[in-house]
Amino acid sequence: MLRALTDPRRLARPWKALRARSCASHGPAGPPEIQVRALAGADHGIAEILMNRPSACNALGNVLVNQLLEALAQLREDQQVRVLLFRSGVKGVFCAGADLKEREQMSEAEVGIFVQRLRGLMNEIAAFPAPTIAAMDGFALGGGLELALACDLRVAASSAVMGLIETTRGLLPGAGGTQRLPRCIGVALAKELIFTGRRLNGAQAQALGLVNHTVLQNEDGNAAYHRARELAQEILPQAPIAVRLGKVAIDRGMEVDIASGMAIEGICYAQNIPTQDRLEGMAAFKEKRPPRFVGK
Repeated sequence: MLRALTDPRRLARPWKALRARSCASHGPAGPPEIQVRALAGADHGIAEILMNRPSACNALGNVLVNQLLEALAQLREDQQVRVLLFRSGVKGVFCAGADLKEREQMSEAEVGIFVQRLRGLMNEIAAFPAPTIAAMDGFALGGGLELALACDLRVAASSAVMGLIETTRGLLPGAGGTQRLPRCIGVALAKELIFTGRRLNGAQAQALGLVNHTVLQNEDGNAAYHRARELAQEILPQAPIAVRLGKVAIDRGMEVDIASGMAIEGICYAQNIPTQDRLEGMAAFKEKRPPRFVGK
């Protein structure tokens, strides 16, 4: 899979699927629940993960979680990936959250293990070295919204419906929602949304700062994806090492006091100074031409 993503001669090939492995806990191998591809041409550097579990509205079951973790492990080693998009292959749905039907068959101990694994998935998404964007073209509820919150940027269709609805099911968010939502929109608003289990549309979510952009949905049901791809195209021309270090500085700096954050920024800045891209950026400015960054 990794070779398929990194070999320039194969970048234009269609979606490559990660198939479920056969094991006792997952049952026999079935159809792939995610597909991964790298875009070609002017979009070279954009990778996409497409969730495609129509029978369960992309609910996060064992197989889907395992395949997402596998894809992330492969993609994070690929230096050609400058932006990673999460999208859905199921019209009207981004991700319906945890697979509660599957969870009903688990013991209490198994539920605890699965939720810990789900939390680990969200942490892997948050820690992905390149910028990540969630294209929310439909329902993003519970764990589906937690997945989007783990991404750096979020784009929603106006008709999308999102919310941390766990309290309406006798639960509370367990895959990072209680931590990432208040960091995104503030403590009081996050408490209100979690306590009430309220659902928001795309426009309401943007007004609260939950999503970066909202767009009117189109007939194909993929307007958010197209806007997310446009956003990724804005990131592509920028120096990839500087962008990645900027992400580290922001993410780690947000967890500490301002003085410690400034120190983290200084460390990241120092790491960027010896890069070829910094020298190229200075030369391009002096020569009044667009820079040609190579990620070194």
